Amino acid sequence: MPPPHFHALYAEYEVLVDIHTLEVIKGNMPRRALSLVLEWAFTHRVELLEDWELCERNQPPRKISPLE
Repeated sequence: MPPPHFHALYAEYEVLVDIHTLEVIKGNMPRRALSLVLEWAFTHRVELLEDWELCERNQPPRKISPLE
């Protein structure tokens, strides 16, 4: 089973990011875009973990606010 993670998309790029460590598990994207993704993930880590748990119980995740 993979670690708790999320997918981030930017143009033709996609990364999978570990929620606990905020390390890229797979993929790549431009440094600036990845920096913004990681900033957002750091701010919303608790919500991301809650959504992970919902998904594990086959429930839909809650919407998480975008980076402002």
